Amino acid sequence: MRLDSIRARLLAAAALWLTLALLVSWWIIGAVLTRFVTDRFDAEAAAIVDTVIAGVEVAGDGTVTVARPPTDPRLAMPLSLWAWQLQTADGRVVARAPSLLDLYLDPPTGVVTGGAGIGPEGEPLRVMRRPFTLAGSDSQLAVTVTAPQAEIDTAVARVRRPLAVALIVLGAGLALASVVQVGWGLRSLARMGRDIRAVRTGQAEALPLPPVAELRPVALEINALLDANRTVIGRARDHLGNLAHSLKTPMAALANSLPGDHAGQLLIARMDRQIGWHLRRARSAGSPRLLGHATAVAPVIDDILMVLRRAAEDRGLTVTVACPPGARFAGERQDLEEILGNLLENAVKYAVSRIRVEVAQTGEQLAVTVADDGPGMADADHARALSRGGRLDEMGPPGAGLGLAIVADLAALHGGTLRLGRADLGGLEARVTLPA
Repeated sequence: MRLDSIRARLLAAAALWLTLALLVSWWIIGAVLTRFVTDRFDAEAAAIVDTVIAGVEVAGDGTVTVARPPTDPRLAMPLSLWAWQLQTADGRVVARAPSLLDLYLDPPTGVVTGGAGIGPEGEPLRVMRRPFTLAGSDSQLAVTVTAPQAEIDTAVARVRRPLAVALIVLGAGLALASVVQVGWGLRSLARMGRDIRAVRTGQAEALPLPPVAELRPVALEINALLDANRTVIGRARDHLGNLAHSLKTPMAALANSLPGDHAGQLLIARMDRQIGWHLRRARSAGSPRLLGHATAVAPVIDDILMVLRRAAEDRGLTVTVACPPGARFAGERQDLEEILGNLLENAVKYAVSRIRVEVAQTGEQLAVTVADDGPGMADADHARALSRGGRLDEMGPPGAGLGLAIVADLAALHGGTLRLGRADLGGLEARVTLPA
């Protein structure tokens, strides 16, 4: 049993206390039943004592007899160990039960209301002894009555057996009730876990208030955290936009102030690339994924291809898209547009005639593959293509060399990956995995 589980701990505690309670109940109720059975035997022995005393008579010569002995048939059965014996103060036996035959009892001295004794042949007995004095006489007599302890033990066992069965049934019922109670009590936690998962996967923007009062403060705090998360991300993006504007505008003015063939243009282009890289990287690394959002993939692809349609038509490219209508990205549309836009823009730049986009969603993972029939790149160049500002074709189409690096950073931010390889079309295949 895993003790790091609340369910396991609750069930273990319930099992421990239930076991202790049943054992204590067995001990206490068993002791009460034993006392009850023993008292019943003592009551029968006391009745026999009273019968013997009532039947004692003294003849004219002083002889003591029991004129009306007890009629209990057990007292007449030989060696039944149900017996009585009347004796004088000096130990002389005056009368005895037929069950003793020629044997005698060796009773304890004094008044005994119920105690242990030994039979004529060492048998364990239940003994009762009562001294008395006859009316009108100074004769001291004592009556001793015995019952077999084995018979008492058998009666006690017969009573304890249904008690054990009852406690076992009670324990099984309480154990089942404990399992049901613990499961019922933890249902709210399981429901909250599903609600949190719905927020994480973008199916909900906030947690509903649980029906359990103890969990409502937790839900309210999580919702407050989600709101704070959205606020912080919004402010960060506003600041990044302002920073981008404040840097890009002076850079553009500086570039326009210099002749196109001026040596400073290369330096300005390099600075622009580096600024763009750091701004994009700050945006992706500094902004945690906004929870509670989900974005349909197909509309994003359609919008990006609409923007790139003119460039694709100019180059005579054919673009095929295979995207399930229910494919969803567990994140904001802006991030998905950034990822797919860079991949498709690269494909449009380098493809010769064909571009293929494939989207697959399996469980909680979304995979988008963009392949083209362009020149592609060698495996050894993948690392450089994913580095900041890394361009493999300085004489190729214009660009900052940031597209694939931005895609890799954003994919990593969302817990995904970007893999580059050789497409079956002959060019580059970029496969990005994201949370669905």
